[in-house]
Amino acid sequence: MTKQLDDRSYSQFRTFLEQQCGIVLGENKQYLVKSRLAPLMAKFDIASLDELVNSTLNPTQRQLRAAVIDAMTTNETLWFRDDYPFELLKTKILPELAKKKSSIKIWSAASSSGQEPYSLAMTVLEFQQKNPGAIKQAQIVGTDISETMLEHCRYGHYDNLALSRGLSMERKRQFFENGDNGMMKVKDNVKRLVSFRHLNLLDSYTLLGKFDLVFCRNVLIYFSPEVKSKIISKIHGVLNPECYLVLGASESLSGISQDFSMVRCNPGILYQK
Repeated sequence: MTKQLDDRSYSQFRTFLEQQCGIVLGENKQYLVKSRLAPLMAKFDIASLDELVNSTLNPTQRQLRAAVIDAMTTNETLWFRDDYPFELLKTKILPELAKKKSSIKIWSAASSSGQEPYSLAMTVLEFQQKNPGAIKQAQIVGTDISETMLEHCRYGHYDNLALSRGLSMERKRQFFENGDNGMMKVKDNVKRLVSFRHLNLLDSYTLLGKFDLVFCRNVLIYFSPEVKSKIISKIHGVLNPECYLVLGASESLSGISQDFSMVRCNPGILYQK
């Protein structure tokens, strides 16, 4: 029976989630927890949400804990979300980088089901087509805390519903081909630019190397101010000098970090190291 979580279980779960991945749940988000975790009850043969949460708090329940974190951190996304960051990439950021170097590295810090890193790869390919010889090599790293999402990203197959969200017919024709079970798959020339790695944003970023651009969009909204500040500080550490950080449309560094200069564009805002 999927009854609402009691206050004690919900409080313990909030603490667990913040400690494990930095996500802060509000006081009255029991409905969200119920909707995300209810499907796991049948999978793990657990009779109630309270029992599921209590089992999750047990450190020995590694498979269950991983599934719960997957469920709570998986968010819907779409291709070329908000449009303007990808236009800025094509018209401002890539031309600037092309003047300095022939090889670039970009980080998509919350790749979800793969739309953002693959959109970045498509934008780079479009730039290269219009600017032959510029940026000879590009590497895009997509990271996520969800292993399930990362497997989906690596597979690179999408159904018609997913493809209809933000993807033009021209880009669908140019960058996709027929895949398995009636789905469309990302073409190899796009996939070659992108690699996917598991990363909890609370952990160290040192092994990722250095980047010329970081997309960390619609991520900070889930964290406390203290955790936001730590994440931005670590991103600053892996960005090359004078390179850019891109946040979500509703996010800013105001009150979080003074390590970046705000660059106003039309439309949109970039943050420069």
